[in-house]
Amino acid sequence: MLVLGIETSCDETAAALVRNGREMVSSVISSQVPIHKRFGGVVPELASREHLDKIVPVVTEAFEKANMKPSDIDGIAVTVGPGLVGSLLVGVSYAKAMAYALDKPFVGVNHIEGHIYSVAFENPPIEYPAEALIVSGGHSNIFHIPEPGKYKVVARTRDDAAGEAFDKVAKLLGLGYPGGPVIERLAREGNPKAVPFAIPRMGDGLPDFSFSGLKTAVTKYVRENGLTPVTNGEPPSQAIKDLAASFQHVVVQSLAKTMEKLALEYYPKTLIVAGGVACNGKLREECRAVAEKLGLPVYFPSPHLSTDNAAMIAAAGTVKLLAGELAGLDLNADVTLRLQNLDLEEEAAKRAGVRYRL
Repeated sequence: MLVLGIETSCDETAAALVRNGREMVSSVISSQVPIHKRFGGVVPELASREHLDKIVPVVTEAFEKANMKPSDIDGIAVTVGPGLVGSLLVGVSYAKAMAYALDKPFVGVNHIEGHIYSVAFENPPIEYPAEALIVSGGHSNIFHIPEPGKYKVVARTRDDAAGEAFDKVAKLLGLGYPGGPVIERLAREGNPKAVPFAIPRMGDGLPDFSFSGLKTAVTKYVRENGLTPVTNGEPPSQAIKDLAASFQHVVVQSLAKTMEKLALEYYPKTLIVAGGVACNGKLREECRAVAEKLGLPVYFPSPHLSTDNAAMIAAAGTVKLLAGELAGLDLNADVTLRLQNLDLEEEAAKRAGVRYRL
């Protein structure tokens, strides 16, 4: 099965052709980072306008790279949510028009589910049950996945996502956008224990994440210690490098330790770490250590597939197309779309007086 994937949930316009859910025939990504960099973050209106300009040439390039034509595909998969509404609508509208014109089946894919399938191309098949840490600029969740297509959120962020925290701290320190790569680079030259930030923990005992308090602690530290943000391309001071290393250390420890705790509770056979922040070398190092400690395999996507891309959407969409989960022309963007379908089963089991067991 050859599937065209389309991704426009935020600030990347992407298209990819994927065969049988595991072979990436072509992948094209048009990034908007240079456009949004001067604003320190994504501007939704600018993002949607850029998608309108790029969607046709990006899809065309995907076919040209594969030396194929649109009639060769067996179906279309498009990101339907969550994301920015204007951005999502560009991709959804284009996919529906293309499916109608070619008389091809199409499906809507949850962006977060796409990230889970981003490990399908360069790793062995996932053995279930699995546990997936999805961490990016907009999401910080851990999912228990007892079987393909079944998801239960077992940890989530209460406020900022990890990638968002990286961006905000980088902006505070004058390091530019996006923040993750530059903080990681500076952290290599810093002392991760120079600033004793506490790992955020929930007062109710749930294994959720919270990074807004850590961001506030960084702001307070900068103010109380008179640190000057980097300006005019000046080299960062050692104090800035130490602060970057200390901040990154706490974020990584929070993510990795929570993943370990939940693995001991749900007993997965495979660990998955995906999303833009999965590019972070220190996070990969810590997650590999957790996996080795538990005796489990851990799968990461390559850097190309860690950020938003259409190959992961096509991979996830292939499963839906094969299962007959087709969308109609009334498909619409859903900015608050959630990836969780086990709670309903759990509630039904409780009403039936049956103890629910994963």
